Amino acid sequence: MGRLMPSGISAAAPSGRLTRRRVGFTLIELLIVMAIVSIIVSIAVPLYQKSIIRAKESVLRNNLFTLRTLIDEYTYDKQKAPQTLQDLVEAGYLRQIPVDPIAGSSTAWKIIMEDAMTSASQSEPGIFDVRSGSDKKSLEGTSYSEW
Repeated sequence: MGRLMPSGISAAAPSGRLTRRRVGFTLIELLIVMAIVSIIVSIAVPLYQKSIIRAKESVLRNNLFTLRTLIDEYTYDKQKAPQTLQDLVEAGYLRQIPVDPIAGSSTAWKIIMEDAMTSASQSEPGIFDVRSGSDKKSLEGTSYSEW
């Protein structure tokens, strides 16, 4: 074979023709790589979305536990249940009302008021429980508003 010139064209080959040396990927190689990447992405995206939902569910469980605990503490301390979640903020039990991570708002909480007969003061019933205001279903299949 002849020697290579700087342009990638070799000097005259024994047959007298100039030959070019090709550098790069073929179309089939690029298609195979794109197919592999698309398979990996199609597996990774659903796993990523489920991990985001699991994280939101964990935050919701934590927020519900905290709100329910603080409602009980407020009721015990004041001898009456709070009328709104804002009462917990005003009394210093919370800095601010937490965001419902599923509904995406701090005003979306579903408030469950206690019955007047079972209330501590029996004159003004207050908040008995709090639940998510979302109508979506969890990964377990239960509605978030039932938690």
